[in-house]
Amino acid sequence: MAEHTSSSITIEAAPADVMAVIADFARYPDWTGEVKEAEVLATDAAGRAEQVRLVMDAGAIKDDQVLGYTWAGENEVSWTLVKSQMLRSLDGSYVLKPTGTGSTEVTYLLTVDVKIPMLGMIKRKAEKVIIDRALAGLKKRVEAGE
Repeated sequence: MAEHTSSSITIEAAPADVMAVIADFARYPDWTGEVKEAEVLATDAAGRAEQVRLVMDAGAIKDDQVLGYTWAGENEVSWTLVKSQMLRSLDGSYVLKPTGTGSTEVTYLLTVDVKIPMLGMIKRKAEKVIIDRALAGLKKRVEAGE
């Protein structure tokens, strides 16, 4: 089984407010450092994204990819790679847990496998950078109430 990287952050907002930002793919270029373009290709019956095309620039990894999304209730979304130029696989998830104080603990889990040879240690470091930037950007975006 592939090793994964995860991290958590507390955001001063209700889970529904956090998930609303996560689900708004068109705005990803506004708050994520790596996503330069985002386009929803397919939606489910509830109007949530099922397939999203992302143009990424994460330094060492520049890619045009399509991800498939699965929504589990109101507080969890996971994704898996459908198509990519640079990646062999990409699996991730956001899990939201209300803290009881009006804030939300957000855990981001990510596993990436690139087509080019890369040491596991370097790959996990890149995963950690991507996760930490995404969580910081998500926190800033949600708490700004934009």
